[in-house]
Amino acid sequence: MKNILVHLIVLHFAFVAISQDKKKSFTLSGNSVTLTYESSNCEIEVLTSAVADGIDVATITLKGNKKFIPGRIFVKWSAPATNIAGYWSSQAFLDKTITPDWGPAKVTSMLAREAPVMTLYGYDDLNRQTFAVSEALNTVVTSTSVKEENGVVYNEIQLFSEPHKEILEYTIKLYLDTRAVHFSQALKDVSRWWEGFDMYKPAPVPEAANLPVYSTWYSYHQNVGSNAILKECRQAKGMGYETVIVDDGWQTMDSKRGYAFTGDWQPERIPEMKQLVKEVHDIGMKFMLWYAVPFVGENSSAYTQMQGKFLDYWEGQGTYVLDPRYPEVREFIINTYVRAIKEWDLDGFKLDFIGRFRANKNTVLTAENGRDYASVNLATDKLMTDLMTALRQIKPDVLIEFRQPYTGPLMRKYGNMLRASDCPNAAMVNRVETTDLRLVSGNTSVHADMLMWHYDDPVETAALQFLNVLYSVPQISVRLADIPKDHHKMIEFYTDYWLNNRDVLLQGEFYAESPLMNYPLIRAKNNRKMITTVFSERVVDIDTTLELDIDVVNAKSTQKIIIDNRGEAREYQCFVFDCMGNTLRKEQVKLNNGISVFEVPPSGLIQLVAL
Repeated sequence: MKNILVHLIVLHFAFVAISQDKKKSFTLSGNSVTLTYESSNCEIEVLTSAVADGIDVATITLKGNKKFIPGRIFVKWSAPATNIAGYWSSQAFLDKTITPDWGPAKVTSMLAREAPVMTLYGYDDLNRQTFAVSEALNTVVTSTSVKEENGVVYNEIQLFSEPHKEILEYTIKLYLDTRAVHFSQALKDVSRWWEGFDMYKPAPVPEAANLPVYSTWYSYHQNVGSNAILKECRQAKGMGYETVIVDDGWQTMDSKRGYAFTGDWQPERIPEMKQLVKEVHDIGMKFMLWYAVPFVGENSSAYTQMQGKFLDYWEGQGTYVLDPRYPEVREFIINTYVRAIKEWDLDGFKLDFIGRFRANKNTVLTAENGRDYASVNLATDKLMTDLMTALRQIKPDVLIEFRQPYTGPLMRKYGNMLRASDCPNAAMVNRVETTDLRLVSGNTSVHADMLMWHYDDPVETAALQFLNVLYSVPQISVRLADIPKDHHKMIEFYTDYWLNNRDVLLQGEFYAESPLMNYPLIRAKNNRKMITTVFSERVVDIDTTLELDIDVVNAKSTQKIIIDNRGEAREYQCFVFDCMGNTLRKEQVKLNNGISVFEVPPSGLIQLVAL
């Protein structure tokens, strides 16, 4: 009898839990969508609208009679997996294949982590479904998968999957695009959609943000000094590099790669910082300085000052993570950068580890005990917004760099340089990371991870580091006086080429082929030129009726470049260069309709100038 009673009680609670679920169904871009809410503490309203042919938006609103802690929300829909080759997300990285439902592809996004968007694309690279949400501040879990038994793809968006502060009302928009356009176009349109929200209005991009950078990180790591910096700057400036980023190491004599002594931000290793900045300015370069925004090391003086105002401790790195919900924490951080830019005349900052500002299971989400915010994300937004306001009052064109994965739509409000994540000596990884950034970053400047390679590499191999990031701003981090002469010539040639064509490479119409194969062909074009880079054996399609100059960069180890002209026959002046800029061929050629084959050395370049 007792067992039966317990069983009945369990069934009762199960029934109550189910009955408290709220479900709503609606149609979006021809898809039947179900919303499930795991609580009954508010009313939910869903309104749908068409913003363009094939693009619908659902506005989901939660309202309560009094403040409530929101329960989890699941938004789900499915579609036949016809011509679905893979998916794109800011987190997919090198594997963009569609996955089964027992291991769905997911992206977890928030203010300082990833972007809340996914694209399902076909074998023809055309968009099948692109879905995104307007929530880039708080955590969103977006997923997609295919079910083995029926060949159906299942999409899901989870909201409030983490603890959340009390609210009275909440609105989120769900964007669904089913147009048969190139996947990159669908993603660009999502980026433009985000830009339409006041909260995500991108920061202005100064001219300097789109010019080459020298970084001290891979070349010197934490053992960086004034003499080395000046030596590199003098050479880099002559090669076209306009900014230097002095990375980790300047702030402490500790060089063990941890952060136990970081947090006071005094130039222990470079006490003559003001004079160093002046000398770099005299060379004609801008000066940016690296900071780890959230960190207070356990051996720093700031640890005592900030004790009790931490979110977390990073085991193994010896540092605490500050809690921005305390006004004195925000004041401490902002004053650190304001003082530095005023005292040292800096031109910008590389602001690192912002993704560490996040709540965890032990975070109490209340505004009390000295905290004026309950939400870590809202407090981080307040910190970064106030910081950017303060810095731009001093220097309107201040340069701010962030790196993946804190490069989502909200981060574009604060920063104007988004950099690929660390991938030393990994040219293909750098290509994928910068391309992924280009697809959703609008006009915010996208930078490559710093280029480095072994100095014994053949020059053609070293050049691949550069060629894989042509469509982003190059950052270089080798010791320029130590590299071989042919490497030096290669950097000079391709940096000069990049500078002369950056209007095409950065501002032109951007096209990346085959995300499933990590973009083996990338192209940009404007009204004067089309530049195509091939990383594997691909046919380069052109149309001579566009009357553009044509460059094809051979970023592979073989010598054949195959061009398929889909237009009428046309005469061109043809130039073939090796990776050091030596002219190997100069003649007049005729591109007939159909296939033409050219010999171009590995890491070389062919230019066809229309006559």
